[in-house]
Amino acid sequence: MKEIIKIENLNKTYDTGAIQVHALRGINLTIHEGEYVAIMGQSGSGKSTLMNILGCMDRQFSGTYELDGISIAQQSENQLSAIRNQKIGFVFQAFQLIPRTSALKNVEIPMIYAGMKADARKVKAAALLEKVGLGQRIHHMPNELSGGQKQRVAIARALANDPAIILADEPTGNLDTKASYEIMEFFTNLNKEGATVIVVTHEEEIAAYTDRIIRFQDGQIVSDKKVVKG
Repeated sequence: MKEIIKIENLNKTYDTGAIQVHALRGINLTIHEGEYVAIMGQSGSGKSTLMNILGCMDRQFSGTYELDGISIAQQSENQLSAIRNQKIGFVFQAFQLIPRTSALKNVEIPMIYAGMKADARKVKAAALLEKVGLGQRIHHMPNELSGGQKQRVAIARALANDPAIILADEPTGNLDTKASYEIMEFFTNLNKEGATVIVVTHEEEIAAYTDRIIRFQDGQIVSDKKVVKG
């Protein structure tokens, strides 16, 4: 399988002036195309720092990070913006939908930045909302949707530009148990269709949906295991 993420000797230090915080300490990690991975760890373990780097929101690190064959540290800010838009689908705990904008328009946003024409955007956004089970709610505003429905809109938006990977940061953190499991079933189905999905979570029940669990502690990987199911 193709290596979609390749990290070698990744180090990240925050210098506050009075003290240096070693957030990541010599991380080596490879994720292949089509994997379904959970990243776990307590607050301060380094998982959020890693997610910022994986999402190309931070390139101030030592070591190497290649995303789909591209060396991230060597990219300009404009190049990083293009990579984020085209190669990464983000799903956040807080949904991050634009409030006074319909579900359809929210899903269109990444396609606008990608330069897709309006008619094509609308057709694709509607198809993606249909895919996540919201075909009858494309013109609803976020405040007219439940938490689980908002997260489905966010997932549809994440899929807009056919990204190389989906990064989901605590995607069930604001959802009840039923909606959480529905969202994870949806990620599972996306993965079965071939999507590479990486989920950050602190919940064992959520991580159990994935096929591989990577655990962080004190800026290091302390465990990297396949999930035994059944």
